[in-house]
Amino acid sequence: MPDNKPNSLWLAYTGLVLTPLFWAGNAVVAKGTVADIPPMSMSFWRWVIALAILLPFGLPGVWRQRQVIRQHWLSILALATFSVGAFNSLLYLAAVTTSATNIALINATIPIMVALLAWILLGDRTRPIQAVGIALAVLGILAVVARGDLSVLTGLQAQPGDLIMVLAVFSWGLFSVLLRRQAVPLPPLTFLTVQISCGALVILPFYLVDLLFFSGGFEVNRATALPMMYFAIFPGILAYAFWNHGVHRIGPAKAAIFMYLTPVFASVMAGIFLGERLGLFHVVGGLLILAGLFLATRTTELRRKYR
Repeated sequence: MPDNKPNSLWLAYTGLVLTPLFWAGNAVVAKGTVADIPPMSMSFWRWVIALAILLPFGLPGVWRQRQVIRQHWLSILALATFSVGAFNSLLYLAAVTTSATNIALINATIPIMVALLAWILLGDRTRPIQAVGIALAVLGILAVVARGDLSVLTGLQAQPGDLIMVLAVFSWGLFSVLLRRQAVPLPPLTFLTVQISCGALVILPFYLVDLLFFSGGFEVNRATALPMMYFAIFPGILAYAFWNHGVHRIGPAKAAIFMYLTPVFASVMAGIFLGERLGLFHVVGGLLILAGLFLATRTTELRRKYR
């Protein structure tokens, strides 16, 4: 049952406001530093740093739960691949060729992708109002990807980054559906520690190939170290912790509403720090996406965390 004590609620709501702020910052900082830090390096070292911070707290639980981990290792590997391994790697790769605003707008459709894949793969019933919401959100994505020009879609001229970001959202949707189908009976901190460990191992071969044959890595200095610490601590550890705490205190349906803040925060920060300007297609696409999210999530509770 949600805890309705005033102090607990205040902390929950504060955390749920900070969570989309941190996730929006993930897109903005990635876009601002992707010229200095290759996407695969960004993804791999983010999780290595996060794991180094978590291990002193999570390792005892991993040892106590080693039998459960051994029994469910295939499920854990699949979950880690689609979440830690694929999602942020694709997001950072998208930042090479699209804007932080586009990343945040497309990323905001994760609940829609979860609902759609749950309907396709799990047979979840979809109410008519949810179907309308999904349709509106899809139209919003198309408006953003097409940049308001239909010929972009008909001529297959979409920005590669926008399409990669759609693939990232699809990857997180698969993770969310698998999390329901192949739930692993581990405490949250233990599961997160194992999830990040496996995800970092999944990223490792791709990082090494990129390091040896393509990007050559990056120089460690103040301009690169600070963003890496931000990626690991804020959209990584703290956002997950705040989101889980908020869901526990006020329930998943109310917590899901705070996801609508992510593209708002991202567009403001991208304008301030990156000089990105909102176009009419951003406004139209964003309104369609937000309307779709509202309709698709207002009648049912979000069953699992999805960021």
